Amino acid sequence: MMLSLMLHALLLALTLVAAAGASTSPSHHLPTDKNTHQNTSPHLRVRGGSSMPQSLAELVEETLSSNRKILVVTGGVLSGIGKGVTASSIGVLFRAMGLRVTALKIDPYLNVDAGTMSPFEHGEVFVLDDGGETDLDLGNYERFLGVCLTKNSNLSTGKIYQTVIERERIGDYLGKTVQVVPHISDAIQEWVLRVAKTPVSQVSTLADHEGKSSAGTLPPEVCIVELGGTLGDIESMPFVEALRQLQEHLGYKNMCFVHVSLVPVLGSPSEQKTKPTQHSVKTMMQLGLRPDLICCRGKEPLEPGTKRKLSLFTSVPENAIISIHDVSNIYRVPLMMMEQNVPSMLAQRLRIHPYVKRRDTTLKYAASDNVACVKDTALIKSWTKLADSVDEPESECRIAIVGKYCDQGDAYLSVVKALTHSAIATRQRLRIEWIVASDLTIEDDGRKGKEARKDAWDRLRRCDGIVVPGGFGTRGFDGKMAAITYARESKTPFLGICLGMQAAVIEYARNVLGRPSAHSSEFAEGLAKDYDDAVIFMPEGDRQRMGGTMRLGARETILKDDSIARRAYGKERIMERHRHRYEVNPALVPPLEATGMHFVGRNTDGSGERMEVCELDPTAHPFFCAAQFHPEFTSRPESPNPLFHGLLQASKEHAKSST
Repeated sequence: MMLSLMLHALLLALTLVAAAGASTSPSHHLPTDKNTHQNTSPHLRVRGGSSMPQSLAELVEETLSSNRKILVVTGGVLSGIGKGVTASSIGVLFRAMGLRVTALKIDPYLNVDAGTMSPFEHGEVFVLDDGGETDLDLGNYERFLGVCLTKNSNLSTGKIYQTVIERERIGDYLGKTVQVVPHISDAIQEWVLRVAKTPVSQVSTLADHEGKSSAGTLPPEVCIVELGGTLGDIESMPFVEALRQLQEHLGYKNMCFVHVSLVPVLGSPSEQKTKPTQHSVKTMMQLGLRPDLICCRGKEPLEPGTKRKLSLFTSVPENAIISIHDVSNIYRVPLMMMEQNVPSMLAQRLRIHPYVKRRDTTLKYAASDNVACVKDTALIKSWTKLADSVDEPESECRIAIVGKYCDQGDAYLSVVKALTHSAIATRQRLRIEWIVASDLTIEDDGRKGKEARKDAWDRLRRCDGIVVPGGFGTRGFDGKMAAITYARESKTPFLGICLGMQAAVIEYARNVLGRPSAHSSEFAEGLAKDYDDAVIFMPEGDRQRMGGTMRLGARETILKDDSIARRAYGKERIMERHRHRYEVNPALVPPLEATGMHFVGRNTDGSGERMEVCELDPTAHPFFCAAQFHPEFTSRPESPNPLFHGLLQASKEHAKSST
C-alpha cells in the first residue's frame, strides 16, 4: 500500500511539473515561414509546447493565416433535438454577414457512409453532386447555405478508421503503435481542416457548365461542424477529444462551440425545467469543451428567469442563451436567432470584422463594414419574405406520397422539402397524404384489410397530385403501379422519381402496350429478353458489393424540344443527381413511344444511351412526368426544382377544376 501511494505521488508530481513547463512556454501561432518545416523531425512544435504531425501543422498554419473560423454545434439530453436546423440557420446568418460558408457533419456510427443504411432506421440517404451518399442533414446544409457540398463533408467513424488503417498498412506511422490518441484524433483534425478550406460552389447543378459561380473558386471563410449524436455517447469520444485539441491548436479566437439542449415544460402550473441543460453542459465541460452559446429547444420562448438560472449554473452569459422555440415554419429559425443578436455575438466571439482587424490586410471579408447588422441585407429580406409566404398561402393543395417508408417521415425528407419549396413558389398551403403503397393492393379480405384498402384509396382520390418516390425492394411495388394507373386514367398530375419512373414504364407496358408480363429484372427472373424486361440491370453495376456501387451523383441529361420537362427547365442540358442500379431497357423505347409514352430526356455520358425522363403528351394528360434522377436533391427554398414546380402548378389547376 505504501509503495502504491509513493508511486501515485511521484506520478502526480511529474504531471504538475509537465503542466508547469507547458504553461511557462511561450504561446504563439504557427510560424508563417514555410522554411521552418524543412527539418528532420516529422513533427513541429506548436502552441503550448505540444507537438503534431507536419501534415496537421501545415493545415493549422494555413487555417490561421487565412483567418478561417470554425464553429462546432453539439447536442445534449437527447438525439434529434435540432442540431442540423440550428447549424443550418447559423449558416444563413453567416451568409447574411457576407461570408463564404461550408459545413461538415460528423456521424459517430461505424458505417463508412449512409448508403447501406435502412430508411426506416436512419431516414433518407442524401446524394451529393460527386456521388457521396450522406446523412440527410447535408440536405439541410445545402438548402440553407446555397452550396454544393462534397462527400468529404460527411465524416463517420468508419471513414476515419478506414483512413488510419490504410495509412498504417502502407507504413505511414513508421512502426509506431497506432492509437486513438494521437493517431485517430490527429486524422479527425486533418479531415476537419481540409474540408474547411475546400472551395464549395454555389448551387450550380441546374446551371450551364460555363455558368458556375466564382464563389466556387474561393476557399470558405467559416466552416460549421455538426457533431452528431449526444455528448457523452461512447462512440463520439474520439471526435470530442479531437475537437478539444483542435481548439487548442487554432486558438480561442478562431473556434467556438454552440450547444443545443432541451428545456422541457412540466408540472401544473407549467414550469420550464433547466436541470437537463445544466447536466448536459456539465458533461460537455467534463469532456474539455465549453459552450459559447446555448441554444435551448422548447415549445415556448425562454422566460427571463430561466435564462438567469441557466446562466448562473453554466457560466454562459445570459444574452448568449438563445431561445429556439417552436415557430410556424422552419424558415423562421434564422430570423428568430437574428432577433436575439446571434450575428453580433458570433462576430465578436470569433473576432470577425468590425470587432478585429485581419492579420493579413490583403485578405478581406466579402461583407459590409458592419457584418453584425444583417437585418437590412438582401438575404435576410428575401428569407423574411420566404417565411411570410409560407404562412400566407392563396390556396391549398393535397399531394399524395405513395411509398414504402411512410412510417418514417424522414425517409422522404428531401421530397417533402421540394414539394414545400414549390408550394411556397405557387402560394399554396401543402397538405401531404402519406399512403403506404402496399395498402392499395392488400389481398386480405378480412375487415381490417378491407378498411385499410378503402381508406388508402379514399385518401388517394382526394388528392390533387401524386408523387411516387424512389425506393428498393418488391414490397409495395404493385401498389405504386396501381396509384400510377389511377393517376394516368383520372388525369391527376403525377411525378415519378427513380423507381417511380420504372414503375410508370412497367405500368404503361402492361396496360397500354399490351405486355401483361412486363416487369423489372430487379424483381422477376426469366423475363423474355427485350420484350418483357422493361427495366434491366446496368451493365457496369456490381451485384456483389452494396456500398457505393450504384450510378451515383450529378449526370447530364439532354431534353427534347417542346417537352414538358424542357419547358419546365427552360434549357436543353441539365445536371441532376442519380442513385440507381437499374434502368429502362432501351429496346422497349420504340414500342413505348409508338403508343404514346415519350422519352424526352436522355443521357449520353459514354456508357450508353440511358432514358432519364419520360412523359405523356399534354393533350392526353395535364402533367404526367417521371425521372430516373432525383430532382428533390437540387431543390432550394429560393429556387424550387422545375419538375416539382410543374407538378404543384398543375395540381393547383387540378384543384380549381375539381371545386
